[in-house]
Amino acid sequence: MTDIAQPDGEEPRFDLTFTAPAGEMQRVSPLVRRLVAPNPGPFTFTGTCTYVVGAGEVVVIDPGPDLPAHIDALLKGLSGERVAKILVTHTHRDHSPAARLLQQATGAEILGCAPHFAARDLALGEANKLDASNDMDYAPDRALSEGELIAGAGFTIRALATPGHTMNHVCFELVEEKGLFTGDHIMAWSTSIVAPPDGAMRPYLDSLSRLRDADHALYWPGHGGPVTQPQRFVRAVLQHRRAREISILAALDAGPRAISDIVEKVYEKLDPRLKGAAALSTLAHLEDLHERALVETEGAPQLTGVFRRR
Repeated sequence: MTDIAQPDGEEPRFDLTFTAPAGEMQRVSPLVRRLVAPNPGPFTFTGTCTYVVGAGEVVVIDPGPDLPAHIDALLKGLSGERVAKILVTHTHRDHSPAARLLQQATGAEILGCAPHFAARDLALGEANKLDASNDMDYAPDRALSEGELIAGAGFTIRALATPGHTMNHVCFELVEEKGLFTGDHIMAWSTSIVAPPDGAMRPYLDSLSRLRDADHALYWPGHGGPVTQPQRFVRAVLQHRRAREISILAALDAGPRAISDIVEKVYEKLDPRLKGAAALSTLAHLEDLHERALVETEGAPQLTGVFRRR
């Protein structure tokens, strides 16, 4: 039996104190303003954070869900300014659909992530539980390449590919402030769901490791408040994922288990609304463990499978 890396260091300390009101544009740094959309929920926390970079001629990052009231609030907050470009981190419906509304109102280019694509094909008999979560109508004017720069008046934004949460996920680095707009890749209020077949655990962990080794000073996530100690927080999230992996394997030490049984064993005091998400994240871990020959199942790993230690 192959050993896996043991956890070390601290668990992430999540910040649930974010209180910025929806519909109110707020300055959060010399170059950045934030507007929270009115779409609170168990996956969106208080709502999706839309960011505005620059002044006069601006870039808008993640316009959010298809809510005309949110776009109206954004345009009102930018009265007298020009939206030059619209950037999108990924194509979940709480992040990208309003890009089309904003483009219709301003004529700005939509840039950023590529259109939606899955990490893998569906297994025989498998259904995609997240179809409704994906914005399949998203069609950017241009998908940004890794490291590509967007220059504005007094600022520079660099695209960083961060697949995992979704395979098309991109973060945007604000060079002058060493800040990073992280979308749903990493957030201060919660871990991010990694849900096959749209996302995959190994690319997600690799993307986290890449950020851990960078020198950003601050993260601006797609939901909730900023991550103020990025490298420490990323190390803690990686530790959390390692610990989850160990817990899943420990649950299988007692014998073969279905994913629903693993979730009951591993996720304590879980909000019932999040059981489906926990099952998908568990599947993502099991897919990675299966590829590394640490667990086995009949056929390809899927939600209905029974898993055992190898």
